[in-house]
Amino acid sequence: MKITDVIVDTRTFGTKFWLVDVVQVHAYSDGKRTETVTGFKYAVALPERGLEKVGIKIDGAKLLEPPENGYIEVAFTGLEIFIYWSNGDYQLGARAKGITVVNQKS
Repeated sequence: MKITDVIVDTRTFGTKFWLVDVVQVHAYSDGKRTETVTGFKYAVALPERGLEKVGIKIDGAKLLEPPENGYIEVAFTGLEIFIYWSNGDYQLGARAKGITVVNQKS
């Protein structure tokens, strides 16, 4: 079994996700970035993990705008965590099917 075949449990991230930024994800062709946007990466802080940040990719249209100040609490549907090899080391990746606002910060 390869390490990349291991399914990592989403409980690793905790139960709360604070959205802090949203960035475009572009397609690549022949190892070069194209102008084609394939989805968005939602940068979230994990309060149960010392505010460590992770980007969670969702293919398709932008579902939420980044918060104007601070963060907004969000929840993901279809969240998956995976391991991949890049730049000579293992990396942690995450993807989801959807994202919704849980509680708007005042």
